[in-house]
Amino acid sequence: MIAQASGFALLAAISPTALLLMAVFLGSANPRKTALLYVAGALVMTVVMAVTVLVVLRATGLSQPREHGPRYGLRLGLGILALAGAVIVARRRRPAADQDDKQGRGPMARIVARPGPRTAFAAGVLVFAPSAAFIAAVQAVATARASVQATTLALVLVVIISALIVWLPLLGYLAAPDATSRRLKALNGWLRANGRALLMGALGVCGLVLVVNGSTGLAGL
Repeated sequence: MIAQASGFALLAAISPTALLLMAVFLGSANPRKTALLYVAGALVMTVVMAVTVLVVLRATGLSQPREHGPRYGLRLGLGILALAGAVIVARRRRPAADQDDKQGRGPMARIVARPGPRTAFAAGVLVFAPSAAFIAAVQAVATARASVQATTLALVLVVIISALIVWLPLLGYLAAPDATSRRLKALNGWLRANGRALLMGALGVCGLVLVVNGSTGLAGL
């Protein structure tokens, strides 16, 4: 359970946008407070959604042996959604998006136009809305026949791993501000050029794993 949930959580953590925003907030007038509230927003959203998904899945009885079909059907559906997301990312036209950002109409441009603590917290909440990979990670925990202690530990790991893309740079900045800022700037240049391919790959891998897992489960293999 923990290995499977951690794997999906790691895929959910791949977010070029989240890392780009962290670099912006660390370069703001009040970097420590702004970045801390960004991480707080991300953790609040992640924890709330993890608990919500867990409660809903448990309430619907998907952890019960008799719900074998619906359990794997959900995984198949999540896989299809992830693959659809990969297709959407692949077909998105970069020039149009870049032009929107230059003119201040893109979503990222609106978020970082005035980087401050309140904006950072809201950005953390918005950027860390649950993805198919995140829901799959929580489902792996919710549908496992494990003790309360094991379930709690697994859920905590899912939250920590899913948000590592923001809390890890913050810890690095607190320990070594200048070095972390330099590395983030260098990494962000690469992400701006390759972030779409990275996100598409993560969605594709997650989708394929879920589709195969869901299909074989439904087929009783």
